[in-house]
Amino acid sequence: MAQRAGSLGSETARRSILRSRLNAHQAWERIVKGICFLCAFLSIATTIGIVVILVSQAQGFFQNVSVWEFLTGRVWEPIAGHFGFLPLVCGTLLITVGAGLVSLPLGLLIGIFLAEYARPPVRKILKPALELLAGIPTVVYGYFALFFVTPILQRVIPSTEAFNAASGAIVVGIMTLPLVSSLCEDALAAVPKALREGAYGLGATKFEVVSKVVVPSAMSGVMASFILALSRAIGETMAVTLASGSTPNFTLNPTQAVMTMTAYIVNTSRGDVERGSTAYQTIFAVGLTLFITTLLMNLLAQRLIRKFGSRYS
Repeated sequence: MAQRAGSLGSETARRSILRSRLNAHQAWERIVKGICFLCAFLSIATTIGIVVILVSQAQGFFQNVSVWEFLTGRVWEPIAGHFGFLPLVCGTLLITVGAGLVSLPLGLLIGIFLAEYARPPVRKILKPALELLAGIPTVVYGYFALFFVTPILQRVIPSTEAFNAASGAIVVGIMTLPLVSSLCEDALAAVPKALREGAYGLGATKFEVVSKVVVPSAMSGVMASFILALSRAIGETMAVTLASGSTPNFTLNPTQAVMTMTAYIVNTSRGDVERGSTAYQTIFAVGLTLFITTLLMNLLAQRLIRKFGSRYS
């Protein structure tokens, strides 16, 4: 009887310990769930706050300037009363497209080499070396473009100005190259080996396997890396300001100085324009336009990812 009572007591104690551990585990899960919900709520609240500020401040600008004049005007001189937005669009477009021409194909090719052709020792050296480019300050890229890239362009094209869109696009392309190559390499490496082995079993060559099987199967991740790189190019400020100048030209000539939307926001925020004036409110109008552009790009990226993901999954 004493032995049975002792076993029952030990069983009760064990159950009590398990129950207390379960309660502690559940309490910890509730705390973690609350922290995660708080983080998600803060991110949503921050986004809503940004939208509210941009819309409320830009509303005062569009009460004085028509949307049509803002979107179709070819002269951007807010202090003089000219609010044509197209010169900033041209500058941003030159930098973004030029950076994409540099980083997207090179990043994809580097990702293919790292995932499919490079041996492990080479990959261990090359991938960290590429990712080091992402840690270089943007101001360093700006001076690199100003004192290294621009002189080379002037030797090739003598009409190139000291500040030009081409050098800014090149350095922004170099800045976004690690992002594209790393994400592409991860997407390609995630393709199941069974797909490769099946293609090899049908007699396909290495190039055919990569181009017709691996890359299409990883197209969702590849497109995501492209959109992220272009979004980074649109939002770049310091390197573009140093390399491409601060002249809002309505031109698509990459050898001339241009001004991007982000560069204008930075230049105007320095305090040279009277606070509360229409010229000052252009900051929020341009910021709202930039926000809408980035939002549309993200929506397009999600649609492309969904399309290619469903096609090759």
